[in-house]
Amino acid sequence: MAKSLAEAGHSVLMLEKRQEIGAPKRCGEGLSVASAEAIGDIPASCICRKINGAKVYSPDRHSIVLDFGAKSMGCVVERKMLDKWLAFEASRAGATVIAKSEVTGVIRKGGRMAGVRAIVNGGEEREIACRVLVAADGIESTVARKAGLDTSGRLADIDSGFQYEMCNLRLEDDRKITLYFGNSIAPRGYIWIFPKGKDIANVGIGTALSERPPKFYLDAFIDANPSIFSGSSIIEVNSGGIPVGGLLDDMVADGLVAVGDAAHQVNPIHGGGLKEATIAGRIASRVISKGLKSGDLSKKALSEYNRLWWEERGKKLKKVEKLRNVVEKLTDDDLNMLARELKGETLMELSRGNKLAAVAKVLMKKPSLIMLARHLI
Repeated sequence: MAKSLAEAGHSVLMLEKRQEIGAPKRCGEGLSVASAEAIGDIPASCICRKINGAKVYSPDRHSIVLDFGAKSMGCVVERKMLDKWLAFEASRAGATVIAKSEVTGVIRKGGRMAGVRAIVNGGEEREIACRVLVAADGIESTVARKAGLDTSGRLADIDSGFQYEMCNLRLEDDRKITLYFGNSIAPRGYIWIFPKGKDIANVGIGTALSERPPKFYLDAFIDANPSIFSGSSIIEVNSGGIPVGGLLDDMVADGLVAVGDAAHQVNPIHGGGLKEATIAGRIASRVISKGLKSGDLSKKALSEYNRLWWEERGKKLKKVEKLRNVVEKLTDDDLNMLARELKGETLMELSRGNKLAAVAKVLMKKPSLIMLARHLI
C-alpha cells in the first residue's frame, strides 16, 4: 500500500512498531497461488518451498488428498524476508519507512485527522502531520481505536494461534501442506504442518479461546505423533490472535482508513490474511489517492473503499464466515462424515466461499443437522 501511494506521487511515511520488520512472525507462511499473485512477483529468496497439494485429516484420520503433481498450488515463504522485501519496494518507490516507531496518539483539527504523536526510531515522542492516516497495525489496532473507529469484535470471532518452526522432522510429503481436524486436538480449529524444507516445517494450531491455551493442544499432538516428531527440534516459537469473523461494514472515518487484520480482513475458514490485506491495501490506495488529489478525505469520500472492498472481497468472505459458523458446531462424527463425502477440489473451493451447497447436501443426510445445513443455502 505504501508503495502504491508513493508510486502515485504522494508523500508517504510508514511507521513500523517492531524494531525488525517481519520479526517476530505471526503467520503460518503458507500462500496459495492466488495469494502470491496478489502480492506480486515474489523473489525466490523469499520462498522456502513450493507446494503441489494438501492432505487433510479428519478426526478419525481419514485423509482427503489434493495433488497437483508437477504443478504448484502455492508456496511457503519466509515472512521475515518477504516483509522486508515489501518494505524495500515501498522505499524504492519513494516512501519513507522507519522501524521501531510506535504511534502513541492521534491529532485532530476541526474534527478531522491531522497527524499522529509517535516515538520514532526509539527516540522521543514527536508530532507528525498527515492528511490521511492508515491503520494497518494488526488485530490489536490501537491506531484505529485512538482515531475513533470501532474495530471491536466478539471473542467468538477471535482464534488463538501458536506455532513452532521445527527441524529434523520426518515429513510424510515435504511438497504438501497437512491439516488435522478434530475437536479433541484443536477445538474449533485445526493443526497445520507447512513444509519449509525436506525436514523443516511450521507446525502450528489455531483454536477457539478456551481454558486451555493452544500450546497445550499442540504439544499433546506432537507427543502423540512420534513418527513425525521424535528427535525434532524447536527452532522458533510464535503466537498471536487471529480475527476469523466480524467483518466490518465501516472501515473509515474522516481522514482514516483501516486495512488488513486491523479491519478483520482475514479468511474466516483458514485464518489467512496476507492476500486479503494486499487486496484491501490496493483498493484503499486508489481511494486515498483520489481523495488526496481532490482534497476530499472526508468519511463520505473515503467510504468508497467500504463499497469497493465489500463488492470485491467482503461478500465472498461473508460466505466463508457462514461456513465457519456451521463447521464449528459439528461434532467429530459429523466431520468424519464430511471427510468421506467431500473431495479435495471441493475443500479448496469452500475456502474461497464457493460450493457451500455441497456441504449442506452432505449435512442434510443426518436429520439432526438439517436445520444447521439450511444456513448454507
